[in-house]
Amino acid sequence: MSADLKDLLADLTRRMDGAIESLRRDLSGLRSGRASPNLLEPVRVEAYGSEVPLSQVGSIAVPEARMLTVSVWDRTVVSAVERAIRDSGLGLNPSTDGQTVRVPIPALTEERRNELARAAAKYTENGKISVRGVRRDGMEQTKALEKKSEISQDDMKTWTDAIQKLTDQYIKKVDDIFADKEREIKQV
Repeated sequence: MSADLKDLLADLTRRMDGAIESLRRDLSGLRSGRASPNLLEPVRVEAYGSEVPLSQVGSIAVPEARMLTVSVWDRTVVSAVERAIRDSGLGLNPSTDGQTVRVPIPALTEERRNELARAAAKYTENGKISVRGVRRDGMEQTKALEKKSEISQDDMKTWTDAIQKLTDQYIKKVDDIFADKEREIKQV
């Protein structure tokens, strides 16, 4: 394998890893029946004259499987944290206990599980599209090099095969991540 091909594959691998990480982040926001601090990641709190991420006004803990707690650092923003969680569209109903906001995680209905599985499938398809976009870029770079006569047709075939093999590996990773998340969502 030539150094140029290794460099190209390293770049494509790095970019495909980014697509996988983005997918994992998206899927971590989907609520399964278990509590996860990632669930509150998208929540933004009106505090100190602007909207800030929840993680900047308190620490999130998981004391039990179906409960999250937010220990708010500043007493003046406790009600804003509670309101932000309630209005976040996550279907959560927090309650305040001093400077701690308790967030019980309700059990999921079958309908909600199916909704979450569809959302996970949508995120997964976006992940695949990202991986394929990286492959397309790699193929275009390869064709450009062949057109400029910097690589031979035989090399081009080798390069495109290597890029396709890498893409297939990442598409399988995306499918595996989706299967795990779907199993987690469907688990009662």
